[in-house]
Amino acid sequence: MANSKPKNQNKVGWLMALPASGLIFLFLIVPFLLAFWFSFTNQRLISPNPTEFVGWSNFSSLIGVGTLTVEPEKDAEGKTVIKPNGDIQYPRMRKFTRNNPDYEHLKGMREWFSFPLSNDRKWVVLARDKLFMKALVNTILFVLIVAPLQGAFALLLALMINQKLPGINIFRTIYFMPVVISIVVVSILWRFIYDGENGLLNAMLSFFSFGLFEPVDWLGNSSTALGSIMVMSIWQGVGFHMIIWLSGLQTISGSLYEAAALEGATRWQTFRYVTWPGLKNTAVLIMVVITMQAFALFAQVDVMTRGGPVDSTQTLVFQSVQRGYEKQDIAGGSAIAVVLFLIVLSISLIQRFLTRDRT
Repeated sequence: MANSKPKNQNKVGWLMALPASGLIFLFLIVPFLLAFWFSFTNQRLISPNPTEFVGWSNFSSLIGVGTLTVEPEKDAEGKTVIKPNGDIQYPRMRKFTRNNPDYEHLKGMREWFSFPLSNDRKWVVLARDKLFMKALVNTILFVLIVAPLQGAFALLLALMINQKLPGINIFRTIYFMPVVISIVVVSILWRFIYDGENGLLNAMLSFFSFGLFEPVDWLGNSSTALGSIMVMSIWQGVGFHMIIWLSGLQTISGSLYEAAALEGATRWQTFRYVTWPGLKNTAVLIMVVITMQAFALFAQVDVMTRGGPVDSTQTLVFQSVQRGYEKQDIAGGSAIAVVLFLIVLSISLIQRFLTRDRT
């Protein structure tokens, strides 16, 4: 009878976890398995044609790249042809990527970017899916900038509010408020803030510069659109990670700070040798969470820019949804989702390896 009680408790526990486990299986695991299968087919959202297995074709179309060294065009006298604007004229890429048996491996590709070489030559990198490559670069750039900045700002806020001061809970609530507001609502509000004509940001900058600041269309300019989304994303998510940092700070024993004070440690020394080592596990958790959230960038882009202008804010998730539903290319959207999953999984494993306990 003594052993039956733990068994009954285990059964009750499994029964309590069953609804949540069922939902996770139904809405997370099953869709991913379907996406994995569809990525190897030519599945369309609506199509009278039967689905066919195409192997790695979708992936090769996404990540296919090639390189080419191009010589400048020459005139009849053998001199380099110069355009009216003073630039050197090079052959069009279609000369190499269309109906050219010598460059069959570059067929269907488009120029992605190029670098100048010696003797007026240039090295051209071509991509089979230029839009996907742009989305990949934008997503990685977003992660590299947002993840460390958001984590650092969240830690700074946590250190500021981890004080026993009157009314400190009010500041905690204020800093956390953006987190509980829908990201769609936040994106709409910031779209008004970034408005090029009557936006609050332009009005403030003009006021503090005494009218010298020229208004900028922050979301309509390809050079500022992605950066504007980064700033908004950092502001919106910093409160959530602040709470996680705060919970880690409150697990550090007060006796360690007392010992540091007795030894005459400065604030920086206390942070370096007491606070930061005590936050090691918290830091790992926060960096993994921020990285995964950053790679999942979608709502801000969908509401604020729709991937524009000139595809400057395209991201992997936005591309996956747009291809899968708007273009009805389920196979292509699924392939992007699988690539994104592999990237996030690899980065998470690398982060875990680099921050593992070596003792």
